[in-house]
Amino acid sequence: NLLKFLKKRYKMITLNDIKDAKKRLDGTVYKTPLMKAPFLSTEKNAEIFFKEDNLQLTGSFKLRGAFNKVAMLDDVKKAAGVVAASAGNHAQGLAFAASYFKCEATIFMPEATPLTKVLGVKSYGANVVLTGENFDEAYASAIKFAKDNNKEFVHPFADDEVIAGQGTIALEILEKIDNIDEIIVPIGGGGLISGIAIAAKSINSNIKITGVVASGAKGMKESFEARMPIDSSSVRTIADGIAVRDVNPKLLDIILEYVDEIVEVSDNETANAILFLLEKHKLMVEGAGAVSVAAIMHDKVNIENKKVCAVVSGGNIDVTMLSIIIEKGLIKSHRKMNLIVTLMDKPGALMHLTDIFTQCSANIVEIDFDRNSVKLEFGEAYVTIALATKGEEHQEQIRENLKQNGYRFKQI
Repeated sequence: NLLKFLKKRYKMITLNDIKDAKKRLDGTVYKTPLMKAPFLSTEKNAEIFFKEDNLQLTGSFKLRGAFNKVAMLDDVKKAAGVVAASAGNHAQGLAFAASYFKCEATIFMPEATPLTKVLGVKSYGANVVLTGENFDEAYASAIKFAKDNNKEFVHPFADDEVIAGQGTIALEILEKIDNIDEIIVPIGGGGLISGIAIAAKSINSNIKITGVVASGAKGMKESFEARMPIDSSSVRTIADGIAVRDVNPKLLDIILEYVDEIVEVSDNETANAILFLLEKHKLMVEGAGAVSVAAIMHDKVNIENKKVCAVVSGGNIDVTMLSIIIEKGLIKSHRKMNLIVTLMDKPGALMHLTDIFTQCSANIVEIDFDRNSVKLEFGEAYVTIALATKGEEHQEQIRENLKQNGYRFKQI
């Protein structure tokens, strides 16, 4: 059967490996909060918890695996130093672990990596090499550098010690929640869900393990359904932490053995979850960390009358992306209204328009005036206005008042 085949093909990661990893992490890596989600629990008629590894040191679960890996290196390998390729969370996790064990770390990152991420890695004392247009080119350079300099390359997910470190999340969940029915986990390369699934299933085989991929990076889901590796031709998603193009055969084998279901969520659904977590739970969560919650919010999983835990895996979201998500969220929830209004370009015209918004108790948050558009008649001007509004009915009131006063306008 498949299990016997896997044992022959690979060294199997066991529950004892994960328990040993937990001992290495104790006292340094946080036991992150496990919190009840009251709003979703009521809405979905389930008992829902969040495992908040976005609050982990370095802002992501990745520290667990990296720390366990470096801790297990012998003195010779520690002295030689470690190498990784990463544009984000793995880089910071390995940099922290290397600093803790006084081990040199060299991280290869794509040239276009945002400065904040580069500085985050450097803050832990790691050397950063910016090279290549994408992760794959940085990865190739890192592998060559490690080989040429006899340094240990630490893979972000296809590594037994890394997987065992990630599996400590399951142990922390099961310490706090009795009789859990399901654990919902983000999937990129598959290291996180592999470690969690091995630990959870080894303790209680009845626990359902559900993975969540982004619709723009669903190679692992397609491979899971086909029961064979299927690489994506390209990936594109706001959940950049799980934007993995190629499927690792070893990780797929583990997932086929231990994971029950894989679902997908769109970028819009992920953005909704990010905004929900920020507003309702005061949690700043990156796209990859929010997909498990998105799956619950948008009914991708059947959890009614169940006790479930969603792993919120990371919080290192780019502030520019966060601002875009907030802006779009405000518009979708009718708390912001963008209008283009055509005015007569004469004194007092703008004041008359703003009087209408005052009467409707709508606050102007942004305004721009354009009299040069070729689409305008002579003597006209466009006014682009952003309003803070109080819901759909409020916006309808504003539209009606504009119509009654003879304004031509477009909502954008």
